[in-house]
Amino acid sequence: MGLPPNQTDNGHGAPVDVLVIGAGLAGLCAGRYLVRRNVSCTVIEARERVGGRTQSQRLGNDTVDLGGQWIGPMQSRLKALTDELNVATFPQYHDGRKLLSWGGKIQSYTGDLPSLSPLAQLELLWNDYRLKSHWRTLPPERPWSAPRAAEWDGMTVETWKQRHMRSKGARLFIDVVVRAVLTSEPRDVSFLYFLNYLRSGRGLESLISIAGGAQQERFVGGAQQISERLTEGLGHRVVLESPVRSIEQDVDGVTVRTDKGPFQGRYVIVAIPPVLAGRIHYAASLPAKRDQLTARIPMGSVIKYVAVYERPFWRTAGFSGEVVSDTGPTVTTFDDSSHDGTQPALVTFSDAVAARQWSGRTPQERQQAVLAEFARFFGPEALQPTHFAEKDWNLDPWSRGCYVGVMGPGVMTTFGEALRERCGRIHWSGTETADEWMGYLDGAVQSGDRAAAEVCARLQRAGEPAVALGKRL
Repeated sequence: MGLPPNQTDNGHGAPVDVLVIGAGLAGLCAGRYLVRRNVSCTVIEARERVGGRTQSQRLGNDTVDLGGQWIGPMQSRLKALTDELNVATFPQYHDGRKLLSWGGKIQSYTGDLPSLSPLAQLELLWNDYRLKSHWRTLPPERPWSAPRAAEWDGMTVETWKQRHMRSKGARLFIDVVVRAVLTSEPRDVSFLYFLNYLRSGRGLESLISIAGGAQQERFVGGAQQISERLTEGLGHRVVLESPVRSIEQDVDGVTVRTDKGPFQGRYVIVAIPPVLAGRIHYAASLPAKRDQLTARIPMGSVIKYVAVYERPFWRTAGFSGEVVSDTGPTVTTFDDSSHDGTQPALVTFSDAVAARQWSGRTPQERQQAVLAEFARFFGPEALQPTHFAEKDWNLDPWSRGCYVGVMGPGVMTTFGEALRERCGRIHWSGTETADEWMGYLDGAVQSGDRAAAEVCARLQRAGEPAVALGKRL
């Protein structure tokens, strides 16, 4: 395995075994996997930075995350990687009372759920059981082949909610879950896709919980440093500020054309969201299913805000910092203080329709509105942060939204098999292609390793025959 003697691995245009498009966690893990097996590669990134949908920034006296920031106890791949890279974690603060703002009225509560009507509680318990029984029937690598896949893919989460939930409290709960987890509205999301997301993340409770769930811990120094430390190991093989415009492939290899010129290799791993992969020009047309798939997986919509304060006044008042709201710009809010507690902070999100509405406003208007909501939740001291930062992922040209690409009705059963299926010399990666923890950093790690393993297996085949494009390369 590896390059012939007349080829070099200098990361700046010389032919290599594998070109990787995207220096997010998926692409960098793919590069790491390849290098460890003596396979030459170049990782090509459009941005001026690595990290993809993680982005850490110095704010006040601490580093805060404006992108992905949490790790859960069941995310074993990410845990193993961060341990190896010596990236420390610390518990997400969640002591104290929580708040629910529903229709403009605020109630506080402890435990997992606010005080809902007996009917709402009964509906939630029964439908949680129903969801578990459904998602457990999905084959992990082929959810579209489940016995009831066509039925479930023919409806949205909204359709299912209206059919099975009568109480306002239970319906609100589903709305908040879909907005917070998928940054989409229930009407946007296929019920089959939702079930597969639950399966991928080990169930609803795992996805929405702090203790024992996907939000259990944060990274000391921010999540982007995982990608930065991976980049240190790859060195010159990572090339930044090189948007990929086209991919050409033939029986001899691939040529990737970028703003910094062409790169050549034997194979290419595309480790970016499907919506962005669909904007690349493919000189040899992709199969129709793959081409149409990329046009049908839009990104979720989210704006993230962090406010830093002199003191943690919400903690002093007995609040955890957790808030769920169905009005205004803030959908979910958490304590975002530094690991040592010396820099108090709150983080909140405009999710789904709230993000779409507030993305059209000015940063000043958004800041004013967010702080007004914080003051409504925790008192007037929230109006006076020492620092404030935001990230509108909807406007990021190299993400086009966050956290993950979402499938509407009919997409998974019609086009799902094209999600990971290679197209000639092109292989697909990114957290959307993961069959465990899809949409999370752990899913990105899995997808990068999986795509790199596929390419390594092809490179190991002795005398692989050359065939014409349009046939299986």
